[in-house]
Amino acid sequence: QVQLVESGGGSVQAGGSLRLSCIASGPWEYTHAIRYMAWFRQAPGGQREGVATTYTRGTNTYYTDSVRGRFTVSHDSATNTLYLQMNSLKPADTAMYYCAARTTAGTWNGPLDPTTTFVYWGQGTQVTVSS
Repeated sequence: QVQLVESGGGSVQAGGSLRLSCIASGPWEYTHAIRYMAWFRQAPGGQREGVATTYTRGTNTYYTDSVRGRFTVSHDSATNTLYLQMNSLKPADTAMYYCAARTTAGTWNGPLDPTTTFVYWGQGTQVTVSS
């Protein structure tokens, strides 16, 4: 199986930046099966929301409207690491951020849809933006 470990969260003031990282580790046959990696977030009392997704075998990236132009998702295939560069942060970005990975199996309702099957999940890293 694959383990996902996030890091990089923290507390910043509005307008600041943070960079999240997520390292995927495990047997080669499992990490090699990953096709998409994504960042989701969930604020207290809110629903899980897809933030950004990247296709790990190409260059396709997807963003939710509220972060497009401010966040950049990237993937380093050599190290199996997913990044999320977050600039111009707003208080509305405050949430627990989760890294997720998908193979070709399971339900597909789009790259940012929370009902799409992402098999592997990290434990999350907290991002807090103060005004």
